[in-house]
Amino acid sequence: MPNEKDIVSKQILKRIAVDIAQILFHLKVDEAEILETEYQRTEERRADLVARMKGEDGPFILHIEIQNSNDPAMPVRMLRYRTDIIHAYREEEIQQYLVYIGKRPLTMEHGIQQAGLDYRYQIIDMHKVDCQTMIAQNNPDALVLAILCDFKGKPAREMLHFLIQRLQELTADNEKQFREYLSMMEILSTNRDLQQILKEEEKMLSQIKQSELPSYQLGAEFGIQQGMQQGEGHLLARLIQKRFGDLPEWAEEKITQATIEQLEIWGDNILEANTLDEVFS
Repeated sequence: MPNEKDIVSKQILKRIAVDIAQILFHLKVDEAEILETEYQRTEERRADLVARMKGEDGPFILHIEIQNSNDPAMPVRMLRYRTDIIHAYREEEIQQYLVYIGKRPLTMEHGIQQAGLDYRYQIIDMHKVDCQTMIAQNNPDALVLAILCDFKGKPAREMLHFLIQRLQELTADNEKQFREYLSMMEILSTNRDLQQILKEEEKMLSQIKQSELPSYQLGAEFGIQQGMQQGEGHLLARLIQKRFGDLPEWAEEKITQATIEQLEIWGDNILEANTLDEVFS
């Protein structure tokens, strides 16, 4: 039996399976049943999936493997998965997909061809997927899958900050839905070792979002103003530290007590200031 660490929410896995099938594989499916059998090797990564899919293109069994490096033995591994699935579900159609998210160019074969054996599966190279289109959609499901994208040299922290913030905007009136999508993103983030950065950005953005919660709405205008002021102050402090080093206590006090308008002026001053005094002049 899989231990607690290996078990993830069935509902979340179903959502991931359907989203990947629809958005990345362009399959016409709308329902997934996660198959819990001995051959399902979720291991530490958790995102490898075996599910029975239903919809216009179904029913069939879909096997998804997410790979972050070129493994020469991958075709053999995929064939092993397939034989295990066939053993358990002899009469059902099987479709296998490998989603490659590694930094290096894809070099893995997509099957095995030798005497008496012609085996193939599909490979989706995320370097070739138009992720800008995915991100631009007003679709939180597509936004979640964007964490598998090639960030094209952009810092991972910057991209994760944007993705979480955009998720917040798209699910503004539904905290439960936001948490579900964030759980999906957390599961997929393990494939790129981004889980720690994701947690840090989530924590930072959740603190900013506190000013938007119902408990803060008694003084709505004040609460929003306060959240914006804290965000501006945090940003200004970071910019000063990068430009001039550690933030003195007197400067920290000025930032804490300043209005949004004053913070914006100081932020503009950083561009031309040669000293910390010039920033606050």
